Amino acid sequence: MKTMRKVLTYFVIAAVAFLSAVNYEIFIFPNEFAPSGINGICTMIQYVTGISVGYLSLLINIPLALWCYFEVSKPVALRSMVYVGVFSLALVILDKVDLSAFAYATENGTSKILGPLVGGIIQGFVFSILAKSSAYSGGTDFVSAIVHKRNPMRSVYGISFIMNTCIAICSYFVYDYKMEPVILCIIYGYLSSSVVDRLMKSGREAICFEIITEHPQEISEEIIRKTRHTTTLIPAKGMYSGKEKSMLICVVNKTQAAAVARICRSYPNTFAVMDPVGEVMGNFKDLKMDGSQVLHVLDSGDGKTL
Repeated sequence: MKTMRKVLTYFVIAAVAFLSAVNYEIFIFPNEFAPSGINGICTMIQYVTGISVGYLSLLINIPLALWCYFEVSKPVALRSMVYVGVFSLALVILDKVDLSAFAYATENGTSKILGPLVGGIIQGFVFSILAKSSAYSGGTDFVSAIVHKRNPMRSVYGISFIMNTCIAICSYFVYDYKMEPVILCIIYGYLSSSVVDRLMKSGREAICFEIITEHPQEISEEIIRKTRHTTTLIPAKGMYSGKEKSMLICVVNKTQAAAVARICRSYPNTFAVMDPVGEVMGNFKDLKMDGSQVLHVLDSGDGKTL
């Protein structure tokens, strides 16, 4: 089973690498702007010299991947190079294919913003799959991982922000002294970051219930039976009535929130406060609505991605 998951993970990494290459050919290159990261630099070099981003990306990422292999994580470096290799090869091949029928670009520049919008969303999806597969997209990810390994207290996001800011500024001079490529670069970077952040959080979000009740034993037993998540009992006192109460704290998956709410409504003198939880750490299992375990398709490797 573990072997099959690893094989499937490598296949998925290769698939999203090809998707990323198609994204560049259809939405990025035709609209003449530089995306964020090392590939943004490669895109500007391609615009000026005509050298394919595929060759440039491979040339830059091989030494960075070797550095990451020996200093950070061998599995992460290998998986990342699968992505970089397939992405670069796909770009070289697609450069020779006529994709003009699919490429999004307008002759007079109207609605040009739609290209970076769609491109950023697709790339954000790609980044989220790579994170779940314990892999990097190369470039600044490798640099950030190495910096973080040497100095865990230093913000790797600051490094990426500075580099992406420099790319946006440089694009003004590369693309014929126009502000539009700068704006498109910013939109693309913001969207890709927002999408990956949203998709990554969706797998770790939960709901916390604080239940005030006079029936702690019955409610706890029903929650455990129906959700496979337990509760924590805290003695409480109603300050208005002066009555002794019980407060149950329970953290469940988002899909199980409705079931817990129905349980609370079925008991008299019971109410609950429900709060979203951004991330749960420790022994918390992803469960379906019926309480069965959610099976993770992708292998997360050694989990050393940032």
